[in-house]
Amino acid sequence: MIISKSTLYVGLVGVVLLVVGADFNIASAQSKSTNKEGTDCVPVASWVVPAGNKIANNRVIGRAAKQSVVLLGEMHDNPEHHRWQLQMLAALYASRPDMVIGFEMFPRRVQKALDRWVAGEFTETEFLAATDWDSVWSTDASYYLPLFHFARMNRIPMVALNIDTRLRREISAKGFDGVPESEREGVTRPASPSVGYLDNLLPVYQEHEHEGEKKTEIGHDDPDFRRFVESQQLWDRAMAQAIHRSLERPGRPLVVGIMGAGHIKHGYGVPHQLKDLKILDVAMLLPWDSGKACGQLVAGMADAVFGVAPFVSSVQQHQRLGIQFEITSDGARVLQVEKGSIAEISGLRNGDVMLKVAGMVVKQTGDIVAAVKRHAPGTWLPLRVKRGNETIEVIAKFPAEER
Repeated sequence: MIISKSTLYVGLVGVVLLVVGADFNIASAQSKSTNKEGTDCVPVASWVVPAGNKIANNRVIGRAAKQSVVLLGEMHDNPEHHRWQLQMLAALYASRPDMVIGFEMFPRRVQKALDRWVAGEFTETEFLAATDWDSVWSTDASYYLPLFHFARMNRIPMVALNIDTRLRREISAKGFDGVPESEREGVTRPASPSVGYLDNLLPVYQEHEHEGEKKTEIGHDDPDFRRFVESQQLWDRAMAQAIHRSLERPGRPLVVGIMGAGHIKHGYGVPHQLKDLKILDVAMLLPWDSGKACGQLVAGMADAVFGVAPFVSSVQQHQRLGIQFEITSDGARVLQVEKGSIAEISGLRNGDVMLKVAGMVVKQTGDIVAAVKRHAPGTWLPLRVKRGNETIEVIAKFPAEER
C-alpha cells in the first residue's frame, strides 16, 4: 500500500478473487442478511466469507495451514488488528511449526538485525535501533513487539519484506525503467496491473497533492499516474519476491506475511505478484472492524474476515506527527505525509526539510522522535522548515486529550 504506515496509501488495493482452496470459496448468494448496510455482517469473534456465510474457526485455520502462503492484513495503527495477528500466528504455528514470518515493516537492508533478534542477541531497544524503526516505520512499536517476541520465543525466522522508501520515491518520479537495474534492490518488473486495479488507484492518486496542485481529470494513461502505479506495484513485487525466496528454504515452510490490508484486498497487490511468480496457494485473511459498513464486504476481497471489537484504551498513546522522513546533511527530509495526520493539517509537505524542531537543530532521527513523544497534548510544536529556496515556520498543533 504508498501507504501508513506510517504509510500514506495503506489500504488501497482491491478487486480480484484469488481462489485458494474449495473450502474457502463457499460464498453464497443465498446469504442475504450479511451484506446489508447497518447489519452486524461480521460479529465479533466470528469468521465470515465475504458476501457469504459464517465459517468455523477450525476450517479457516485448517485450510490456511495447508497453503504455501498466508497473508494477514492490518491497519497499522489499530492494536486490535495486531492482537488478531498474534492469535493467528499461534494457531497456525500449532499446525505448521515449520514457519517463516515476513514483515512489511522492515526493508531488506536490516535483515541481519532481524536474524540477531530471533537469535536472542538484542534487547528491544537495541533491536528497534538496529532496524531504524522510528524513521522507517513511525507506528508505535508496542503494537508490533508481541509479534516480534512470538517469533523470538519460538525461534521462527523473521524476514524483511520491504524495500527502502527512497527507491519507491524514485520509481514514482522516474518510472520503473527510469531507475537503473543495479539500483532496484533486485526487484524484477511487476506483473501488469489489471484495469480494475487501475480503477481502484485512480481516485487515490487524484486526491494526492502533486507539486501543490490536485490533479482531478486524468486517465489510466496519464504518465504521472502510471509512475505512481509502478511505485505501488514495486512495493508489492518486492514483498512477493521475498516471500517466494522464503518458500525455497529447506522443507518449504509455511510463510506468513504481516502487511497492510491494502496489499492483500481482492488479490490485487501481493497475491497478484505471487501468482505471477507461480505461487497460487495463498490464503488472504483480514480483520473486520465492528460497525464497518457492510457494503464493503464484497465477494473476493479476502478468503475470510474475522470480526474485531473497536479498540478502547485507558493508556495514553504516544503523540504522532504522521510523517516518514530521512536524515540528510541539512536536517530531516519529509518523504511522506500521512493523510489526515497532524503533519498534513499543519501544512507539512513531501520534500520539506525540517531544520529545527522546538528550536533544536535536527541532526539525527532521535531528535524528532524525542521532541514529538515528549510534547504535551493541546500544545503547539514549532518547526523550522526549508521548502525549496525558502525557510518557513510551520506550527504542528497537537489536539488536547479527550476526557
